[in-house]
Amino acid sequence: MDYTCGLKVSVSDPQQEGYGLKRKKTTIQQILLDKQRMLKKKEIEGDSMAAKDDFGTTKYVIHAEFEASGIVERPDVVGAIFGQTEGLLGDDLDLRELQKTGRIGRIKVDVHTRAGKSYGTITIPSSLDRVETAILAAALETIDRIGPSEARINVMRIEDVRATKRKYIIERAKEILETLMEEEIPETQEITEEVKKEVRAKELIEYGSEKLPAGPHVPFSDSIIIVEGRADVLNLLKHGIKNAIAVEGTSIPETIIKLSKERIVTAFTDGDRGGELILKELLQVADIDYVARAPEGKEVEELTKKEIIKSLRSKVPAEQVINELFAKGKSFYELMKEREQQPPASIEKAEEAPMESKTEVQKEIHKKEPKIEAKIPEREEKKEERFIKPIRVSKLSEIDKFSKWIEEVKRDSKAILLDENESILAEIPIRDLSNSLNNKENIYAIIFNGIITQRLIDIVSEKGVKYLIGARKSNVVRRPINLKILTFAE
Repeated sequence: MDYTCGLKVSVSDPQQEGYGLKRKKTTIQQILLDKQRMLKKKEIEGDSMAAKDDFGTTKYVIHAEFEASGIVERPDVVGAIFGQTEGLLGDDLDLRELQKTGRIGRIKVDVHTRAGKSYGTITIPSSLDRVETAILAAALETIDRIGPSEARINVMRIEDVRATKRKYIIERAKEILETLMEEEIPETQEITEEVKKEVRAKELIEYGSEKLPAGPHVPFSDSIIIVEGRADVLNLLKHGIKNAIAVEGTSIPETIIKLSKERIVTAFTDGDRGGELILKELLQVADIDYVARAPEGKEVEELTKKEIIKSLRSKVPAEQVINELFAKGKSFYELMKEREQQPPASIEKAEEAPMESKTEVQKEIHKKEPKIEAKIPEREEKKEERFIKPIRVSKLSEIDKFSKWIEEVKRDSKAILLDENESILAEIPIRDLSNSLNNKENIYAIIFNGIITQRLIDIVSEKGVKYLIGARKSNVVRRPINLKILTFAE
């Protein structure tokens, strides 16, 4: 037993001392970590508490500036805004709650220091209405301290984001409209016409043993138009003329010669030298009734609808063209100029000249062609019988049997539909005639006090009508074989 002056001496264990130091070190580290977490949390809170920076729903933006008497940092400014406005405006305008619900966006702070003082700007996006946004802006000016320093905040302006968007919309709309005007959007009617043209072009058929390009009405129409090539037929089809057939070359096919004996034929050739050569050959080998030419220097395939109609309306009887071309050596266009200078009466007289003159000229042309010469007189007699005497006599007798209904429609301006027994099927207004025909069957004759157009003829021929009687005709290019077209004047 060791006694040292009555004092008790305790000896420390080295192991226990080392453990104590280690524990103190761990505690200090934990404190530092906790402090870092708090600083990080404060920084996140300063960055608008993780609110959305979404200007998509923003209506207004508050722009403010601040000045602090000491050195402050961005988290100090954000903390002052949240801390000093908390509970100031009630729960509805509490900044923390507004950020949670996304009604105000991320608060942006720009800070810089100079001569021991801090200056900067504050930007707060808001989707509140204008009154609430103004109240919130006014609340910012009540903040008098930022961090440890005295401060002053001044609201510069409240920007209406929608006004900026409206300006952008107006300017952009102007640019878009200018682009649209430059591109020239087609009208509805132009689109419709384009679609119709494409559909009509698909109606092209092959006719005869030579498989000539032709319109769908060539097999049954009593009048046809002879053109040079496939492209000409397509162009006429696009513009609604469906009774055209092409010769396809300078050698006239037998099908064309045969058709010319049976139908009323109009030769419609290009306005160049090639068109003139084909026309001369047609006049020599085929029985052509009328001649039309494209405007000088143009081709049929490139003509517009207006040019096509004008050319066909200006057609000239074939006997006049034969006389001018072969006897006098004049061109078709010289003949047209002379006709324009002549008074209308002399032109009508020339068109009603006897068919014998055509026969005599053709005989002179075909002196060196005995086979063709032998056929011409026979063809002329046949044509004379078919198109002059029988038609005129029959028309007089046929128009007489409808005279009482003609007088009736003249008085009342209506359309009368008759059946085969000449009994009245219906009496309808003229303006509803085209539409009403779709619902009627077994129509024998139609009598109306109006204009007979090509469109009406097409509709009526599809219904199997035998007689179409009107006040007058306009722009009739093709006449179906099974339909007799009469006018009051006849």
